[in-house]
Amino acid sequence: MRFAYEWHDDSGHWYRSYGNENWEFNDQGFMTRRFASINDLPITEAERKFHWPLGRRPDDHPGCPISASEGRCVRG
Repeated sequence: MRFAYEWHDDSGHWYRSYGNENWEFNDQGFMTRRFASINDLPITEAERKFHWPLGRRPDDHPGCPISASEGRCVRG
């Protein structure tokens, strides 16, 4: 899975976290292994790309593939 999300710390500093995860599950559906590579990029509030209330991305919001080498949204 490839992902990106934004968050702020208790001091109000903003970050964009992005990366890749691989999951393995057993026959009962429980996760048995998780491999993750996550990078936290400091951003200003003005650089935020995701502006919706707490929770999952709205269904009508376009996806935003993230380039790990550039730390930004990539448009096809």
